[in-house]
Amino acid sequence: MTETPRIALSDAAIDRIVQFAKSSVFERTFKEGMALVEETAAYLDGPGRAASKRLPRMAALAYAAESMRLTTRLMQVASWLLVQRAVREGDMQIAEAATERYRLSGRPEPSAPFVAGAEELPEGLKGLIDQGRALYERVRRLDEDMYGTGAADNAVGAHFARLQQAFGGAG
Repeated sequence: MTETPRIALSDAAIDRIVQFAKSSVFERTFKEGMALVEETAAYLDGPGRAASKRLPRMAALAYAAESMRLTTRLMQVASWLLVQRAVREGDMQIAEAATERYRLSGRPEPSAPFVAGAEELPEGLKGLIDQGRALYERVRRLDEDMYGTGAADNAVGAHFARLQQAFGGAG
C-alpha cells in the first residue's frame, strides 16, 4: 500500500486551519451543507421524483444528468466538511486533511455542459442546483484559502516573497 504524500504546512497555516475548524463560520457552513444534502435527498425522493415522471423524454434525461451532478457536488462538499470536523475533533491530522485526496480546490467544479431539455427542469431542482453550485464554490474557496492551491502556487508565493525582499519588503 502506498502512503499518501503529506503536504508541508507553515505554523501560520496550521493555526488558520485549526481556528477555522473551531469557528462559528465553520459551524454555519457545516449546518448549511448538511441541511442542503438532506433537502436535496428529500426533494429527489419526493416531489422531484413525481415531477420527473411528468417530463418529456429529453427533459427527463436532463433531470437525471443534473440530479447526478448535483448529488456528486453535494457529496464532495459534505465529505470536505466532515474532514474539517474530524480535524477539529482531533480524529484526523491536519497534514492528512491537506492531501489531494481530501481537497476541493485541486478539482474543477463538476462541469455543467448544456443538456437538451434542461430548460424544462422543475423549478425545485433548478433552485437546488443553484444552491449547490454556490455552496460548492464557497467551500472550494475556503479549501483554497486554508490549504493553498498546491506546489505551483507555493512557487509563485515564494517568488513573490523574493520580489518583496528585493524591493525593500514593500507589499
